[in-house]
Amino acid sequence: MPEVSIDAASIDPGAWVCPLPLRDAPNIVMGHGGGGAMSAELIEHLFLPAFGPAADAALGDSAVVEVAGTRLAFSTDSFVVRPLVFPGGSIGDLAVNGTVNDLAMAGAQPLVLSTAFILEEGTALEEIAHVARALGTAALAAGVKLVTGDTKVVDSGHGDGVYVNTAGIGLIDPRADIRPDRATAGDAVLISGDIGVHGIAVLSCREGLEFGTTVSSDTAALHGLVATMLDTGADVHVLRDPTRGGVAATLNEIAKAAGVGVELDERMLPIPQEVRDACGLLGLDPLYVANEGKLVAFVPAADAERILDAMRAHPLGTRATVIGKCVAEHPGIVVTRTALGGTRVVDLPVGEQLPRIC
Repeated sequence: MPEVSIDAASIDPGAWVCPLPLRDAPNIVMGHGGGGAMSAELIEHLFLPAFGPAADAALGDSAVVEVAGTRLAFSTDSFVVRPLVFPGGSIGDLAVNGTVNDLAMAGAQPLVLSTAFILEEGTALEEIAHVARALGTAALAAGVKLVTGDTKVVDSGHGDGVYVNTAGIGLIDPRADIRPDRATAGDAVLISGDIGVHGIAVLSCREGLEFGTTVSSDTAALHGLVATMLDTGADVHVLRDPTRGGVAATLNEIAKAAGVGVELDERMLPIPQEVRDACGLLGLDPLYVANEGKLVAFVPAADAERILDAMRAHPLGTRATVIGKCVAEHPGIVVTRTALGGTRVVDLPVGEQLPRIC
């Protein structure tokens, strides 16, 4: 077999376009993990050139592979949330729901997961047991089996208690052809419920902030909701769960992949008052705050009401609504119509407003 080499010159930070530290800083910064422009450039200009011909990735949340005529979805995700336990959830159920949802966004029924734990020396066994029990409970609730795994321990001070990686395989529904590049001008843009809840729940717990009421994470497995949407018979074009970078990052990625514009209606965005108040206090935009139990869908406008009715009949979609539309104008750009009648651009975030939230 001929030896294959990868040209080191192809990894050139000087050619990157991000205005923040990528060109000038030789080291990783927190923004590289935020799911925004810095993450995208790290992948595009470092990892993919470094991998060379070995890379075969469409850069979605999960890959679609065909095995013996059967379409499977495959995904992996790592979880470094701090704190380990927060209102409404923990790193354990995030590790299941996050990977299950990545599979579901390809129209797949999740089947099996792997689990890998990186534990910090000195972490209490009971704390690890709490995470493991939460992970097992979430797997049972999602109907997936934990079939393989790994455990490593790092020196005290070189971790944060527990990091978890899960990888999953799912069977894609034969009715589904769900891809970011299928977004089409005229599509309705739907969201399954309230925006920004998970990020604010983690932040409030981490920083000891009080907003007059407890904000609980929305972490949940969404494959049942997706199956309900497919059962309508409608042609669902795109599905994504807006985690890191929030709804803003997700919509920007879809707009770029499909070469279309997205126009939101600010008045239609389902933002709970407690999230709105917290974001106002902290100077955050709810559109950039992470979610862990919501999905964004692009569907033909003629099918939108039928799909919404089905979503609202499901426990995880009771507050589903239309938040905008896909347009031919301004391809690759997301804008929102404000309550005052103006328009503002909703850009891809550069780094991350709230690090370590998943």
